[in-house]
Amino acid sequence: MIDRPTENFYGLGIAPKILDILERIKFKVPTPIQLKAIPLALEGKDIIGIAQTGTGKTHSFAIPMVQILAQKKGIGLVLAPTRELAIQIEEAFQGISRSFGMRTACLIGGASMYEQVRALRNKPRIIIATPGRLIDHMTQWNILLDDAVMLVLDEADRMLDMGFTPQVEKILRFLPRERQTMLFSATIPKEIIQMAAKHMKLPVSVEVAPSGTAAEKVTHELFIVKKDSKLQLLGKILTKYHGPILLFSRTKHNARKITRSIRDMRYSAAEIHSDRSLSQRREALGGFKSGKYKVLVATDIAARGIDVTGIELVINYDLPDDTENYVHRIGRTGRAGHKGHAISFATPDQRNDVRDIEKLIRVSLPILKYPDISQEQFIQSSHQSPYQSSNRRPRHNYRQKRPMQSRSKFYR
Repeated sequence: MIDRPTENFYGLGIAPKILDILERIKFKVPTPIQLKAIPLALEGKDIIGIAQTGTGKTHSFAIPMVQILAQKKGIGLVLAPTRELAIQIEEAFQGISRSFGMRTACLIGGASMYEQVRALRNKPRIIIATPGRLIDHMTQWNILLDDAVMLVLDEADRMLDMGFTPQVEKILRFLPRERQTMLFSATIPKEIIQMAAKHMKLPVSVEVAPSGTAAEKVTHELFIVKKDSKLQLLGKILTKYHGPILLFSRTKHNARKITRSIRDMRYSAAEIHSDRSLSQRREALGGFKSGKYKVLVATDIAARGIDVTGIELVINYDLPDDTENYVHRIGRTGRAGHKGHAISFATPDQRNDVRDIEKLIRVSLPILKYPDISQEQFIQSSHQSPYQSSNRRPRHNYRQKRPMQSRSKFYR
């Protein structure tokens, strides 16, 4: 059960100066993870924080880190899996740390090493980095971690998924044993438990939702559609939604094709994936935030690195290879307690993938079809979820009229 948030940040042990900053930046009501993690972090405890994406994890460690570093010598280190996430973490820190005269440095691949070295020479108190780029600087003796007093591993499960385990282990060997460690994640696979047991001191587990739980206010739809009919269905969907849309493709090659097709439909679109340079990715994300682009097409590199308020719809054009990425993808909508919606396309041979997603999120995905698309484009299907009894219809909470649900023998 998720605790109800208090009315404000008072009573959590936060220093008055930071409370004033939070008031100024209009942070008034703590989220459940902030409510639980901040007091423990301020006590200096090691923490394993498990919360679904979009619940305010960044400020759960940013607030305590700034307050603790204001009282003692040393630096704080935050490791993040993607460039975009690292940039957003730095932005969150700067909103608080500047008032204390604390400099930050963001060390990420694709950005100028020279500028990062300049930032390190200014003796930042807070360093946010992706593992590979941090090791580059360590190898060149641009940074020493001997005085690190706090470490945060953000989106730790994503770092492991992306193959960063050797780099993270190498970085940990250069950190002082006497430090405070906080690990935050949306899911908690066994590798996380092993890492915590090896590198943390009696960590306190803070969990505000079961591992793998999808965002609470996100509604779901599923279409069973032939692969060569996805674009036609996408075109119909784009006419019905007027707000920002985040679309996920399984591969970067397909992301490029989908982006071109959306532009051919006369909609503004940008793409973000590993083949794009950092400046291209920043332009795409900035344009999406500002409303320049209606649709942002992304691979899973962006599943946890996009923090954009007001995304109306997430489309899973391709189901994710890793089932747990469904949670991270749809967490881009319905953030911070707002409503959101997710639409997924599945081909007829993906019924096991759909069932795996439903088991993870503990929600039945209603199967729908658009009546104004020719019926032969769709595979009619009936899907009996393990979480839905045969005499009970799935719940709907749609903001606009939705197509009728289709039923047949496909998923029995």
